[in-house]
Amino acid sequence: MGGSGTDRLSGWRRTHRCGDLRASDIGADVILMGWASSHRDHGGVIFVDLRDRWGITQVVFDPAVSKEVHRRAEHVRPEYVIAVKGRVRARMEGMANAKLATGEIEVICSELRVLNVAEPPPIQVDGPPANEEIRLKYRYLDLRRPIMQRNLELRHAAAQATRRFLCAQDFVEIETPTFVSSTPEGARDYLVPSRVWPGRFYALPQSPQIYKQLLMVAGMDRYFQIVRCYRDEDLRADRQPEFTQIDVEMSFVEEADVMRVAEGITRSVYKETIGYDVPDSFPHLDYADAMSRYGSDKPDIRFGLEMVDVTGIAAESDFKVFRAVTEAGGIVSAINVKGGASFSRKQVDDMTPFVAQYGAKGAAWMKVAERGLESNIAKFFNEGVQNALRERLSAEQGDLLVFVADQAPIVYQALGNLRLKFGNDLNLIDKSKFAFLWVTNFPLLSWDEEENRWVANHHPFTSPVLEDLDLFVSGGDPGRIRARAYDLVINGTEVGGGSIRIHQRHVQQQMFDLLGISSEEAERRFGYLLNAFRYGAPPHGGIAFGFDRMVMQLAGQESIREVIAFPKTNTAASPMDGSPSEVDERQLRELGLRLRHVKHAGTA
Repeated sequence: MGGSGTDRLSGWRRTHRCGDLRASDIGADVILMGWASSHRDHGGVIFVDLRDRWGITQVVFDPAVSKEVHRRAEHVRPEYVIAVKGRVRARMEGMANAKLATGEIEVICSELRVLNVAEPPPIQVDGPPANEEIRLKYRYLDLRRPIMQRNLELRHAAAQATRRFLCAQDFVEIETPTFVSSTPEGARDYLVPSRVWPGRFYALPQSPQIYKQLLMVAGMDRYFQIVRCYRDEDLRADRQPEFTQIDVEMSFVEEADVMRVAEGITRSVYKETIGYDVPDSFPHLDYADAMSRYGSDKPDIRFGLEMVDVTGIAAESDFKVFRAVTEAGGIVSAINVKGGASFSRKQVDDMTPFVAQYGAKGAAWMKVAERGLESNIAKFFNEGVQNALRERLSAEQGDLLVFVADQAPIVYQALGNLRLKFGNDLNLIDKSKFAFLWVTNFPLLSWDEEENRWVANHHPFTSPVLEDLDLFVSGGDPGRIRARAYDLVINGTEVGGGSIRIHQRHVQQQMFDLLGISSEEAERRFGYLLNAFRYGAPPHGGIAFGFDRMVMQLAGQESIREVIAFPKTNTAASPMDGSPSEVDERQLRELGLRLRHVKHAGTA
């Protein structure tokens, strides 16, 4: 029978795709090809839903038309690859399917070819999704699901919209190397041993940062690339070991110029892919304000519930916890949960273990009642302090005031995450909208306790704010130096980040000095960039979009794995192809390598 898988196309060519046919095609003779999505026998007449990337068409096998074709169709099973020849007709009255674009018609089949058979698949292509491990093991089947195909088409459309916009703005797409020199500053590199140079290694690029700066030195002026990058870091829903960036660099620019281009990319991508009208300009928020108001440098501004610093008022209370924190240089911050006085005792009590995850010792609370503030700590707040709190927090009867007191980083993490939890639990977030935000004036450096030195918050090529150059040169408090850096935040996710770069050799060397990188080490690791600066580097800056994160948001997904064709698990493994895999001894010898006994992830 044809189900043997020996049928060939033999001159057959598709006339239509499975999502093309409409009522206007009734009477047309067509050839369709695809996968049998379902097989139903209704009283001797067989119905098969034929599926391809473009949609589904119902195909009818009627013994009155051809007993032989009907007999062969009896053996067709889900995921068989078939080709059918037939005529388009209207579905019987009352049998139209409004959920399908092709729901008004069906194809009555006169010829059938089974192009390949299929075993029962471990994943139901037209059913509910399997668990993620199974989905990734059989990703080629998972990708047959219409939602996954739409995600990949959306990704393609976003890439093309990006290219069209940037090409119209006179940018040039240029590829940069995949094998680069290791520069272990930030995340860990993936290393590739060299057979030609035994004992030496290439690194896979964490970004094309230095190369795009060199392209500015080369006079290319406007560069972009949709580029694969690699970072060996702990994974989560919006991280993968290999990911994609929209990488942009521009010469003779300041922050506003780069931001305008980034907003233009965003506007074009959102409009061309999902028809969403992005605002003409995005609001700006200083890093310090973002942290004090939202507890995050990537705040979700789709809802209020902002944090309010009440340190000064709390210090006037008799509550020992607040007094001790303020005397130790900490802060007290609060959020006003409108209507939260109706929370159950369990909901209130659950706040403490939640904030404990972020290092806080607890969450204090007070309900706003008609006669004042009520809680087990209200007695420590006299009438004047209570009134000051109510005014500061715009509190009204029925509200719940929630406080966290500790050192600022802990308060920001704990209360910021509690804010997000309330936002979701209380349905305060309009999931149909996108909120765009620039966060600026980041600290240039942060102190690494483990390494006992300053480290760059973005990368060591970010320029300091011009007004802070005195601090930069004089050796004052480096922690007060602000960076000419900017992050694009969409719905609480950092989608893009960039900066104005250092373009003068002596300033770059001063930056290396602050980072504890000696002249010799700087020359060894970054000598080619420093040398390039000798020959006239223009002022320049740029930005990199996390392309996977952008597409994730466009698709309404919660993980970038849903918009990447072949992603890794959260342990950086691929159940489908077994990577990372062991290699044989001969390959190791060719590379001059010998393995010590190592424990694999997940082993004892």
